[in-house]
Amino acid sequence: MSDPKQRLSEQEVRAARLDDWRQLLGRIRARFRTGDFATGLVLVERIGASAEAADHHPDVSLTYPEVIVTLSSHDVHGITSRDVELARAISAHAADLGVEADVAGLTELELGLDTPAGERLAPFYSALLGSTVQQGEPVHPSGQVPTVWWQEPGEPDEEGPALPAPAVEQRWHFDVWVPHDEAERRLQAVLDAGGTLVSDAAAPSYWVIADADGNRSCICTSAGR
Repeated sequence: MSDPKQRLSEQEVRAARLDDWRQLLGRIRARFRTGDFATGLVLVERIGASAEAADHHPDVSLTYPEVIVTLSSHDVHGITSRDVELARAISAHAADLGVEADVAGLTELELGLDTPAGERLAPFYSALLGSTVQQGEPVHPSGQVPTVWWQEPGEPDEEGPALPAPAVEQRWHFDVWVPHDEAERRLQAVLDAGGTLVSDAAAPSYWVIADADGNRSCICTSAGR
């Protein structure tokens, strides 16, 4: 595996063939369907032991029916071989307990605000959401609330094409991050629920969609970035 301090590309992460895991932004995430709290607690204990041994610690959510684990290397703001190795160890623990992984529905939400004054507004939204300002954006240390990011109003996304003018005035929008192999299913669910496709020109990185009133959001993946 590569240098443990070297951030892996989206293609390198996918080539690692972590079948239980999917990349969302600069993290990899897995959901393990434990079915009961006791089994989940045993899995979390094993995850903790492996994390301590590796000196590399994931974010873990334990609820009655499932355990959700998120891995990233904060020192490089992305995914490294340390995450890949620990992910494999965690999957092995789940398999040993007879616990299956389920990648369906894995999601990460970011809130985008059209404003030229993100630096000035960041302290306000950080205080409001109980977050800390990291690289100019309010980021919650425990992930309880979404990250807020800024987009210059009226300017196209630098990664994609210009879009037609929106039908309604809108400053806030959702960026909904999903696994690369979940995006088209999520898009179809949105369309079936009355949404419309504004643009797929930047797919598979993102699709721009709108609700019945014209409010836009993006379905985003790590693919093609």
